Order: sequence, then C-alpha cells, then structure tokens
Amino acid sequence: MIPANAKEEYVKARNLALKEKKELEAAGLSPYPAVLDEVFPGALHANPIELPVQEIPADRIIGTVSAGRISAFSASFLPLPEADSEFAMKWTALLSAHLSDAGIRDPIECYEYLGDFYVSEGNKRVSVLRYFGAVRIPAKIRRVLPEDISDPANAAYAEFLDFYAATGVYDIRFARAGDFARLLSAVGKKPGEAWSETEIRKLVSTFHLFKEAFLSVGGKGRELMPEDALLLFLKVYPYGSLTAMTQAEIKKALLALRGDVKTASEPEAIQVKTLPDDEEKSVISKLISGTPRHLDIAFICQKDPERSSWTKGHAEGAAYLAEALPEQTSVKVFFGADTDEDAERLIEEAVKGGAELVFTTTPPLISAALRSAVKYPKVRFYNCSACQPFSSVKSYYCRTYEGKFITGLIAGALADNDLVGYVGSYPIYGVPASINAFAVGVRMTNPRAKILLEWSCMEVDCVRKLREKGVKVISNRDVPVPDVNYLKQGWYGTFVTDGEGGLSPVASPCWVWGMLYENIVRSLLSGSTEKKEQAVNYWWGMDSGVIDVAISELVPPGVRALAETFIGRLKKGGFDVFAQKLYAQDGSLISDGITPLSSMDVLKMDKLCEAVTGHIPEYEEIFPFSRALVRALGVHRDRIPPQAGE
Repeated sequence: MIPANAKEEYVKARNLALKEKKELEAAGLSPYPAVLDEVFPGALHANPIELPVQEIPADRIIGTVSAGRISAFSASFLPLPEADSEFAMKWTALLSAHLSDAGIRDPIECYEYLGDFYVSEGNKRVSVLRYFGAVRIPAKIRRVLPEDISDPANAAYAEFLDFYAATGVYDIRFARAGDFARLLSAVGKKPGEAWSETEIRKLVSTFHLFKEAFLSVGGKGRELMPEDALLLFLKVYPYGSLTAMTQAEIKKALLALRGDVKTASEPEAIQVKTLPDDEEKSVISKLISGTPRHLDIAFICQKDPERSSWTKGHAEGAAYLAEALPEQTSVKVFFGADTDEDAERLIEEAVKGGAELVFTTTPPLISAALRSAVKYPKVRFYNCSACQPFSSVKSYYCRTYEGKFITGLIAGALADNDLVGYVGSYPIYGVPASINAFAVGVRMTNPRAKILLEWSCMEVDCVRKLREKGVKVISNRDVPVPDVNYLKQGWYGTFVTDGEGGLSPVASPCWVWGMLYENIVRSLLSGSTEKKEQAVNYWWGMDSGVIDVAISELVPPGVRALAETFIGRLKKGGFDVFAQKLYAQDGSLISDGITPLSSMDVLKMDKLCEAVTGHIPEYEEIFPFSRALVRALGVHRDRIPPQAGE
C-alpha cells in the first residue's frame, strides 16, 4: 500500500515539473530530457566500453537513450503525468521504497557520452532520487567514445579520459582544453601519476564544498561553471589553503572575488586601454564621486636596484612620480618581495602604513596582489603584466613591439651580410609580437635579411652562439630606463660586433615607467579612471610617452633620420606596424594587411613570421628558473604540463 504522503510528494514533484517545463518552453528550449539517439545517432552500435558499477553525479544525468518516454519527465527528470496515472502509481511506489529501510539499491543502467549520462534503465529511479536531492546515484555505465577522439573539438574530453583513468572521478569536467592540466598543477599532480584513495576523496569533497559555496553566492545561472570558478580561485588561494577552508570562509572569499568571477564568465568585459584617459571631471563631479585629492602609493619590487635593472627602472619611475606630483602623492618603495610570503608581508606593511594604491612591479607578484586585494578591498592594486583577466588587480605593460620595430629598421640597414640576430627573453604574451615587429623593421630596410632567433631562457650565451653563425648585428635585452648611457655597456639593445669581440651599441627600446605611473595616478586623481569591478589591461606605447628608443651616436645620419621619422609617426599614433600582409613560418596569415589587428590579437600573437629562423620554445625547453613566469603568462600556457611544487 502506498502511503498518503507519497501521493502528496508526487503532486509536489509534478508541480515543480510543470513549472520547469513552462519556463524552458518560454525560453525556447526543450522542456524534456536530452536523447542520446539524437545527440549521437548510432551510439548504441559504437562498441561501448563497459565500466565498473559506480556512483555518478546526479546532475550529470541529462537524458535518456531513446525518445520513448521522455515526455513523462521534465528536463531535470521531474514527473509530468497526471497524479492518477499508472506512471504516478509506479513513481510513488518507488518513493515509498526509497523512504523505507530497504531504500532504492539497484543501480540504474546508462550510457556515458562526452561526460554526460543517458539512462537506458531506471528513469523513474533517477526521478525519485533527484527529487529528494540525491547527489550521487549508483549506475552501470557503458561509455560511448566520439567517432574521432583526436578531433581538436574533443580535446577537453580526451583530457578528461586521462583524468578519469587516474582518479575514477566523474564529478569534475572542463569544456576548455588545458584546464585539467591547470587543475593537476594546482593540486600538485602530474599526468598519469597515481592517486591514493585519500587524495581522491579529498579532491572530490573539496570540489563539492566549493561548488555549493559558489552556487549559494549566485553562481547558479552564470555561464561560468563551478570548475572554471575553482581554477580562478586557485590562482588566489593555493589548494592546501582551500582544503582547510570552511564553506563560510569560501563564500566570504568568493564574495570578495565577485568582480573577478564576473570577468571570468564574461571575457568580453576585459578592456585593453591603449591610451591614458584625457577626460577631466569638474570639481563638483569629483566631490560627488569621491575622487581622491591625495594618494599614498606603494611600490612592491622583487630584488633591489643593485641586483635587478628591471627593479631599478621601476624605482626610478616611482621617484619620477613623486617629483611630478609632489602635492598629490606620497610614494614609498619596498624591495625584496622575492617570495609570495615576502610580497604579502611587504604589502601588509605598506597598507598598514596608509597605502591606498599599490603597484606590484613584476608578473610573479600577481598572486600576492590578488590575495591582498581580497584582504584589503578598499585599496587599489595594479600588477605589471599583460593580458590578466582580473578586476580586483588591474594590469599594466608597455607596447614594446613599437620600439622593436624601430631598432629592426636600424639593424636591417646595418646588416651587410643579410644576417640579424635576436635574443628573445621569455615565450610570454607580447614577446612574439616584438620579434615579428623587429622582423618587419629589418625587412623594410633589408628585404633579403634573415633574423636568427635565440632565447636567453634556454641558452647561456646566446650572443656567442649567434656570432658563431656569422651574425654581426644582434638585438639583445632592452635598456631598462631612458638613459642612453646604458647602451655604452655594450650588452643592452641592438649592437654591432667586430672580429675582435668588441661591441658597438646601436639602439634600444626603453621603458619610461615614470610617465606610465604618472598617467595612471593622474587618471585616478581626475576621477576619469575605470570602474572598480572592471578588468582593465593598460597597454600603452609611444603615443603615451611610456616607450621611447635610445639611439647611439654611432648610427649613420641617414639611418637615424629614417628611424626618427617613424618614431615621430608612432608618437602621433599615425602608424600601425602590423598594417601589412604578414605570413607566419607555416604559411598562414598573421595579418592580411586589410583588417587591423586588435590589441588582444597582438598581445596573444603566438606565431613567428617567415623572416624569422627559430621557434617559440616549449615549456620543457626553457631553464627551470624561467618556468614560473612562463606558466603564468606563456603564449602556450594552455598546454604546459603540471609540475608539483612549482
């Protein structure tokens, strides 16, 4: 006999089903479960793979194998037939069994395709269990593989299969290739590495705790999946910290990161600013908006000016800012942020000392900046890096490729044997664009020239190697500050070698960090800056005065005049380096010369032009000390294998 309360539960379940059906139909979506025969015709004859009986995530059960009874269920398997139907009687009988001591024990039978499950036996069991909020349901599984698992469209699923083979976990999946590698890296595991039962349970329980917190703070309904939010979260909080957090602590942290989560779910919200704001607000509007009249500013630097020319450039930029805006700013520089712990300690010291604006001056400091932004939501944080998708920490960098184009013009004119060398730094965002822009400049003055590429992150003495190949004109690392005297040291910028081992300096792009910092601070003081919860990448160039080119007196007058002509055009914003047809080494087009490349196209450029001999190195090829930066900003970071403890 079926108890009365079971019938009442059926009516409640049916009302929920009718509501869901109505909402889906109003949205123009199918109100019923998906059908495998329609998703993948012939799936039942595709040699399915039998898997062991196991518990599967209930929310991954999205359909049935055939269309026979789908009209009896709403999309989430709630019941639709009338309460006095035979279907309803069977459903309530199962409900009674579920509520009894016996429970529903028999596993359902289903097919798995691309990580989703389609029921072949046990639809009503799924319906009853999901109505009562079951998180996992026991199942016999037959896996159906795509017709071509090597198709790039199936890359994410192929990575899931490797993850499943190691863990047996169905709960986590990604739609984007490379995300499983990022998850493994965050957890500290390598592809194919064995997992203990304890490690698996820890991962699954941590993910479900995070997922519940994410959904409870508004994650439901977003395009961003909990798994994607997890990867973002792990950039701020290491896996070890996450596993020790309570759900309440995770919720609090997610709320603090809500702007970053929004940005991750809406990639188009990322704004690349290529020019400083020139809009000035009225005094009244400044008062209304709360625009600051004075800013306490801190610079957080790795190493110190004596050990790092990069840090020296930013320290001089900070000094320039203090001199340019003495009444509106108080500036303090902190050195020695060589580890995450050191960086967070120095940031905390700066904030407790009154800092309202914090510049972290190297890309590896982004993690410490993100955690500090959560801890101090009223403080503005910036990080010197390119192409970062965060709203809580803005990023800034310079369009170095414009200066490289100028030095390429000079190098091509001086290469009497048609060979020009280029020493690349790291295979990160913006660097391939600089190499290609340099090549465009070389070919403009010497159409026959070849650019031989070496990388300082994988070769101890690139200059020696290039000289052994007969190269006389070489582009090395750039001048860190706008001081032509750096060229006289011989190892900076583009130089010409002689047979005796001597080096004659020619030219180099140089960063004018002081001008960049002044532009950002003036923007904040004017009230014309971006919204707090907006991801902004400042990427300024010669037309903003933040990049210049130092030219040696050894450059012939005619070549200097040509270079200065193009410098003038770039400073006026009247020249686009890539506004020409440009072919990659593989014959594909980098630029068609008609449609201008967007800022993001240039930033994410990951192919070298045909004039270049060499390649963009893979992660395994570079020195270990270079890998942290490349993992964070590498142009091929999606295919970087995880490494524990990095």
